[in-house]
Amino acid sequence: MELLTPGFGLVVWTVITFLILFFLLKKFAWKPILGAVHDRETSIKSALDSAEAARREMENLQADNERILQEARTERDSIIKEARSMKDKMIADASDEAQAKADQIIKQAQAAILSEKQAAIADIKNQVANLSIDIAEKVVREELSNKEKQAKLVEDMLGDVTLN
Repeated sequence: MELLTPGFGLVVWTVITFLILFFLLKKFAWKPILGAVHDRETSIKSALDSAEAARREMENLQADNERILQEARTERDSIIKEARSMKDKMIADASDEAQAKADQIIKQAQAAILSEKQAAIADIKNQVANLSIDIAEKVVREELSNKEKQAKLVEDMLGDVTLN
């Protein structure tokens, strides 16, 4: 009868209560709990997959950004090089044009100076000729005012003339 002691009955009722509770939990709560755990596991796995996809997308975007940035730098460098080339060409063209204009102005100035010089020489020749004529006229008047001087002048001239 030791089996029927109050301690044994408590153990039996505890086991029976545990089994009933286990059966009820298995029948009514186990599937929803496992479904909730499975749903939670699925959502966590989905979130991890999404995070991995976002990380890959971020890496792709960073690579694209680096590529675009490198292309922009290359294009900037080529534009700067082209601008410098155009600047040098424009400076050279302006210098050549300025030199050509300066040469043209110098030639025009030289031509103007030459024509002014020739005009001045012609004017001086005219003035010298007029003065010479005036002096000769005065000398001839002086020489021809006297009959003796006229005769001597005619004889001197005839003496200078040689006949062939």
